[in-house]
Amino acid sequence: MEQDLKAKIDQACRTAEEFTKLYYETLDKRRYLISRMYMEAANLIWNGNGVSGKENIQKFWTDLPPSEHNVTTLDAQPIIGPDTTTQLSFLVKVGGQVKYEEKSSKAINQTFLITAIGDKWKIVSDCFRTQELVDSGTSS
Repeated sequence: MEQDLKAKIDQACRTAEEFTKLYYETLDKRRYLISRMYMEAANLIWNGNGVSGKENIQKFWTDLPPSEHNVTTLDAQPIIGPDTTTQLSFLVKVGGQVKYEEKSSKAINQTFLITAIGDKWKIVSDCFRTQELVDSGTSS
């Protein structure tokens, strides 16, 4: 069992690297194709705003200004439990930076739940959050 778990974790990490590379390349350079990466009934939460359905998610991303993403951290884990034996799914967590048009870069965190559909990985759920620096009001 322990060896099987290690193999699933290794597969999750490899898949996450390949998936995120393709995802951010598509989002930054071929955004018109981004809906292909989502399941039909997928959900996107973007800075607290919810969008449901592949077509609505496509419109949402298309309406945003051009972007450039840079991934600095990446982690993944298999979803393991009694109800997940038939569907291979991974939780993928990404940290990095995004720059929209000529604005300054912002730190981001993004979490995906992806699942295997045939030989393709599709996003079930996507939660994207930009990180704002908070001034604590203290000075040194």
